Amino acid sequence: MEQAQNTAEKKKSKRRQGREQALAIAFEKTFNDCTTEEIIEAAQLSRDFEISQFGLELLDGMEKNTEKIDSLIDAHTKNWSKERMSRISVTLLRLAVYEMLSEGGTPISVCINEAVELAKEYATEDDASFINGILGAIARSLEND
Repeated sequence: MEQAQNTAEKKKSKRRQGREQALAIAFEKTFNDCTTEEIIEAAQLSRDFEISQFGLELLDGMEKNTEKIDSLIDAHTKNWSKERMSRISVTLLRLAVYEMLSEGGTPISVCINEAVELAKEYATEDDASFINGILGAIARSLEND
């Protein structure tokens, strides 16, 4: 039993680590026009950064589905354009929405919780509440579809 718990914790921590890695790269990309590959390469050279397969999958999926993701975010943010939101909030929303839409098997509630926890760590409590509300609304709309 204890071994199963340790395995689950390691898996969770690796997935959390992948989310954090994807967040760092996607956030950095909001400041420049480099490709994701160039940002990852620069990070590897300058700060011994290594990204997991899960982190790469999140980045790739988010980039390939940005239009769909942004339209979902826009549809659920009343009176808030992405230009008014902090870059970290937009990045967290995009990553979480992609993960909610993907077929990776992560329950929607986990996607929301992970995004909120990352917001608490890398943004503010207000950002975390805002992200929770938007992702909750998106989750309800996805359940209705």
